[in-house]
Amino acid sequence: MTGMVFGIQHFSIHDGAGIRTNVFLMGCPMRCVWCHNPEGMSAVARLSFVPDRCSGCGKCFEVCPEVHALENGVHVLRREFCRHCFKCAGACAGHALEQVGREMDVGEVTDAVVRDKRYYDATGGGVTLTGGEPMTQFGFSVAILEACRAAGIDTAIETCGAARTGDYGRILPLVDTFLFDIKETDPNKHLEFTGAESGLVLRNLSFLSGRGARIILRCPIIPGLNDRPEHLTAIAELSRRYPGVEGAEIMPYHKLGVSKAARMGLAAQELYEQPSQDTVESWKNAIAAAGGKIMKY
Repeated sequence: MTGMVFGIQHFSIHDGAGIRTNVFLMGCPMRCVWCHNPEGMSAVARLSFVPDRCSGCGKCFEVCPEVHALENGVHVLRREFCRHCFKCAGACAGHALEQVGREMDVGEVTDAVVRDKRYYDATGGGVTLTGGEPMTQFGFSVAILEACRAAGIDTAIETCGAARTGDYGRILPLVDTFLFDIKETDPNKHLEFTGAESGLVLRNLSFLSGRGARIILRCPIIPGLNDRPEHLTAIAELSRRYPGVEGAEIMPYHKLGVSKAARMGLAAQELYEQPSQDTVESWKNAIAAAGGKIMKY
């Protein structure tokens, strides 16, 4: 069993309880306008290019002359001709060109996770599947979770909630915690901001809660888009409504996705205001004042 992975991050403390290893899986059904990990949207590997790192050595011109060109002294990447062989990335000594995403088998992923088990045991941590959207690689995710369970490792999965309900039922016995994204509570704005309907997301939240899942709501808040008082009140209501929900976790906007999208050759992201810590605390206080539960690790 193999799948596409674009990163394995050790010693994470922000994606579930304790020290965790995050496995970033490729592919996502949503297209959030603020996406923090746009390199994980695609289900296939992509070429990353950071012009500032280019030393002008010319190695990439030699291996991929159709894709790389020098125009008026500037290194130009012609992505429309790229065959995704990534030979140019292999030849780039300065890491201006890099392959993002690679095929891994379950054993490779599990070996990377298991080696830090002593830290999980000491802190109540474990493995978190994230992305992208892990449910888009359902069979691969199941196999990783089964292997981690067999090794006695706590498991979590971060999901946007837009997968088949039956798949959530099948994966439920393998997941200790669902980090369940609530991106927008207004149906029309959810469609506008993510490109996906919110109805399926809410049905899956209800489904998981009704079957005893442990759930933490993860709520990205982007100034000027969804920092509205009525959205914060709706988050509070969701955190109260479902017995499986332990609380809501506010995920403040950061601008790293803008540069990531640029280096991946994706459509340019709009740059939103990065909130201050005082602003983030005001959002949490608004949710709490409306009777909502806020996560405190």
